[in-house]
Formats: sequence, structure tokens, C-alpha cells
Amino acid sequence: MITVDFGIVPIGTEETDLGDYVSVAVQAIKDSGLSYELTGMGTQIEAENLDELYEAVQAAQEAVFKVGANRVFAVLKIDDRRDKDTRGLKDKVDTVNAMIK
Repeated sequence: MITVDFGIVPIGTEETDLGDYVSVAVQAIKDSGLSYELTGMGTQIEAENLDELYEAVQAAQEAVFKVGANRVFAVLKIDDRRDKDTRGLKDKVDTVNAMIK
């Protein structure tokens, strides 16, 4: 299972409000069919392989360009763990929460 923390920032926009840009990027992730969770600082994604992950990220970037961004800065933090079959985002949170006293 591959887990990803994904952030996308359009550059050169006229306003500081980026909701219109972020929403089309998240819609592209949603349309990919991948499991994702939107947070206040980015989007977390689960993928089975890098090809489907990169395809979804490419679709998100292209969506932001289509709504008027001239430049897009994206950050990916990828955890590609292959020693366990099902180690998704929820599993990671549950593990840490179980350790907190």
C-alpha cells in the first residue's frame, strides 16, 4: 500500500483565496477512484501502485492549469511500504493513537 501526503499550490493567481483551484484538484483525485482524505493542509491519498498515484496527481495538476493557473507547485510525500499488504492511512493513525497514554 502506498500512502501519500499531497499538496498543490497554484502560483501567479490574482487572489489569495485558492479554494477554486484546490477544489478542482481534489475533484480530479476523487475522479481517479483512489481513496483519499482532504485535510486543512493537503490531501492524503492511498494507492496500490505508483502508476495510478502519478496518474491521479497529473490529473490534479492539469485541472488546476485548466482553471487558470500559469504555474503549479506540488509536493508529494510518499510512503511506499511493501512489507505489509494493508497498511493504509487509518492503520497508521490507529497505531499511534493506541500508543498514546
